[in-house]
Amino acid sequence: MSYNVRGELLGFPETLNVEIIEIDELFSTLQDADNENISFTIVNPYLLREYSFDVPTDAKVLLGINAESKLSVYNILVVQKPLEKSVINFLAPIIINHDNNKLAQVVLDPVRHPDFGMAESIESFKA
Repeated sequence: MSYNVRGELLGFPETLNVEIIEIDELFSTLQDADNENISFTIVNPYLLREYSFDVPTDAKVLLGINAESKLSVYNILVVQKPLEKSVINFLAPIIINHDNNKLAQVVLDPVRHPDFGMAESIESFKA
């Protein structure tokens, strides 16, 4: 599925359209539709931990979110070897509004979300 990036993916202002390719229930790839050299591994955070936050008002406006919107949330995974050493950024989630195929990355306030880190090891979530 293709999505229009609203705002900016942090550090990638030229990325305007992306595709998400599901690998499995936990992992997916976010691929820049216009530049095959830019891709991210993303994870479904809800399969790893309790994860909730209020979508910032500016993101709601950018994405056209209302009370009935069908949303998905992903987090970027920085892949390391071995895979268990990979880290997840829970403070900068990617939010997708499936109703209009718009996507945005938001930055959460670490003071309001002290349990979310920028580089949490994936091995800390193994059962």
